[in-house]
Amino acid sequence: MTNWIKNEDNSENVVISSRIRLARNLIDYPFPNKLRKEESEEIIKKVKDTILKGNTVLKDEFEFYKMSELDEIERKIMVENHLISIDLGKNENAGVLIKKDETVSIMINEEDHLRIQTLFSGFKLNEAWDIADKIDDILEENLNYAFDERLGYLTSCPTNVGTGLRASIMVHLPALVELGYINGVLNAANKIGLAVRGIYGEGSGSLGNIYQISNQLTLGRDENEIIGNIIGISKQIIEKELSAREMLKNKLGPKLEDRFFRSLGILKYSRLISSKEAMNLLSNVKLGIEMGYINEFTTRDIDKLMIEIQPAYQLRLYNSMDSIERDMNRAKFIREKLSI
Repeated sequence: MTNWIKNEDNSENVVISSRIRLARNLIDYPFPNKLRKEESEEIIKKVKDTILKGNTVLKDEFEFYKMSELDEIERKIMVENHLISIDLGKNENAGVLIKKDETVSIMINEEDHLRIQTLFSGFKLNEAWDIADKIDDILEENLNYAFDERLGYLTSCPTNVGTGLRASIMVHLPALVELGYINGVLNAANKIGLAVRGIYGEGSGSLGNIYQISNQLTLGRDENEIIGNIIGISKQIIEKELSAREMLKNKLGPKLEDRFFRSLGILKYSRLISSKEAMNLLSNVKLGIEMGYINEFTTRDIDKLMIEIQPAYQLRLYNSMDSIERDMNRAKFIREKLSI
């Protein structure tokens, strides 16, 4: 997978991806945590038929996957590719429609009946919103959404009531982490209503100095206001990261360049490597590319590799449950990808 990450290099070399997620529920059905199995099946059929059998431009662009028909590794790979959430992957009564270019996924029976997600590489929140809005309109024409004139779209979690919109960017912030400024930046973001999470969203930690920044509240604000706020704050965070990179360059001098190439050397020649160590080294290489020190790879090469070295992806490739064998195979895989 990972086709969504193959677009042009992102602006400012800080933003990895932009995501829009819309939460929607169908009227006359309980929220997913109270659904009976037969009700879950009815919702899946309604959404699936709307996309795949409806008279829309979307019917040839999506493929449907039911969680109960996928094995654990396949589900985890979808999570690692940011196509579904961790919670959806654990739900046997859930499904997902994924656009063939993997920029859109429609999760069914997650925390809400519908989670419409658009995912683009780089700083493209407005583009992601435009596509999500159009798909939402098509679904709303054929499905009866739970909507209140005063409150807006009704959702399982009160923080999503209103627009049901979560706008987020995935950012690479190694210099802010290195200089010890990251907590101050993230605390400031939290104080103005933004959520800061790890690489796989809620409940996950940061790997490779990668963070997701999104709005927390949707009630009482329209979509353009929410997206505009995220864009504005994101630009400030980008500016702080770029400034921190210059400070890091001035502070470390030749040691910084040495770090980048040592990290690349370890990745190119190691025989054993864990996913955590690999992510930290790849973060160094990615920063080296972004700062102009390393020219033999692109940031997109490294972004893709960061996904492909994750546990489920590696398990599918090599089918080994032994931790030493996994680390050996991961090292071999990285060596092959970085050999030019």
